Amino acid sequence: MANFKGAVRPAQPDDWQDWLVLWEGYNAFYKRTIPEEVTRSTWSRFFDGYEPVQAFVAEHDGGLVGLVHFLFHRSTAMIGPVCYLQDLFTVPEVRGRGVGRQLIEAVYDEAEASGSPRVYWLTHETNTEAMLLYDKVADRSGFVQYRRELPRPE
Repeated sequence: MANFKGAVRPAQPDDWQDWLVLWEGYNAFYKRTIPEEVTRSTWSRFFDGYEPVQAFVAEHDGGLVGLVHFLFHRSTAMIGPVCYLQDLFTVPEVRGRGVGRQLIEAVYDEAEASGSPRVYWLTHETNTEAMLLYDKVADRSGFVQYRRELPRPE
């Protein structure tokens, strides 16, 4: 697969098992553990018309080789909904072959069709391989993320 010739499409309910393999690969890459209840809730949100989160998958030879999750939200600086690309992952065997770029481009197309003036995302500073692509398809904003974990309600 010199250049990705597969398809990027919205995730479908029957993609669950293949998506789960990709999701677990993504979480392993970032060395994080997501509780099963959160994973199942995330999956169900993709098919709930009231939820702003969406999922596309990259398919090649009948199997899934990549995923992207994104959502739209309000902004105090713009009228249109801003698109946050939350998760992007491809299997190691297809990296560098255009799958990630096609997933990002699919989000760009969906955001534009939805009237969004911006797509943005975060990545870890050690994700230098992915940043080689990101630097080609987007501009670095210069912002630094701060966060604080809060206690879970009982």
